[in-house]
Amino acid sequence: MKTKIFCDIADLKTIKLFNKKKIVDGFTTNPSLMRAAGAKNYKDYSLKILKTCNSKPISFEVFADNPNEMLNQAYKINKWGKNVYVKIPVVNSKGVFMGRVIKELSNKGIKLNITAVYTFEQTYKIFHNLNKKTKSIISIFAGRMSDKGKDPLPIFKKSISLTRKSKNVEILWASTREAYNYTQAKKIKCNIITMPPKVINQIENFGKSYSSMTIDTVKGFLADSKKSNFKI
Repeated sequence: MKTKIFCDIADLKTIKLFNKKKIVDGFTTNPSLMRAAGAKNYKDYSLKILKTCNSKPISFEVFADNPNEMLNQAYKINKWGKNVYVKIPVVNSKGVFMGRVIKELSNKGIKLNITAVYTFEQTYKIFHNLNKKTKSIISIFAGRMSDKGKDPLPIFKKSISLTRKSKNVEILWASTREAYNYTQAKKIKCNIITMPPKVINQIENFGKSYSSMTIDTVKGFLADSKKSNFKI
């Protein structure tokens, strides 16, 4: 089974560049990435992205905190393109599970990306609120777990086992920190991994020998020492 690679970015120029790469199967965005990209009008900026990325799957997130407002935004975002997945947080800022939102949208046939997932219990609750006929993604934040000293692999393994027989429900490895995470995701047969452009570029260089890596590292140290005119 192939582990699909999504690019986690909202910068328009970068999306244009990475949309051409065969290694990239789709894109994910979030409000923070949109802000970093300089978006002033959320809808207008998203539509500009969709002029470039009009076939590969791409996720746009709601930013409402109230379930009813979340639904209102989700219905609007869904109309932007056939390749759009609407990103819904597993809970709102008060910690309330968004099961009602997930269930209603999924039953309407709206493709969802349920985000900010950190536990198997959350995956389980999401899974049982999804319409299995509707394409859905469950995004588990591996990198942020690792940053806090927690091992994300047990959660992924249990989540993948839970959803394995549902072809329309995919598990996504989110908040990728290093290229090796791709190897880990492939090993456990995770459906998707999303990562920043820098890490995707590193994956394209997979296969280098240890010898060439050693030489490249030494050359880098040497070049920097010469540029700085270091003397002892």
